[in-house]
Amino acid sequence: MTEMLSGDKRDRLLDELNRTSSAPWTITYNKLHKSFEFTDFVSAFGFMTQVAIKAEKANHHPEWFNVYKRVDIDLITHEAGGITQKDFDLAGSIEQIYQR
Repeated sequence: MTEMLSGDKRDRLLDELNRTSSAPWTITYNKLHKSFEFTDFVSAFGFMTQVAIKAEKANHHPEWFNVYKRVDIDLITHEAGGITQKDFDLAGSIEQIYQR
């Protein structure tokens, strides 16, 4: 089982993630959160498809919401009861997909 991160380590990893992010990730309701904006629905859906493939390979799936050209993503490791390294790893992969 993956361990939930402590506040200091979680904050350090969040700072590291945000140094290379297109816009900042935040901690919202004890989840790693970010909203992504696209030019249209097809672009947003294509992004979600790429993230879904990566998430499935990692066996770690996002909570997400899509309306037209916006995708909101929340990451949490439910079995750990909070944010873990798995969430930051997936967030980094999501950033790479988004920045392509």
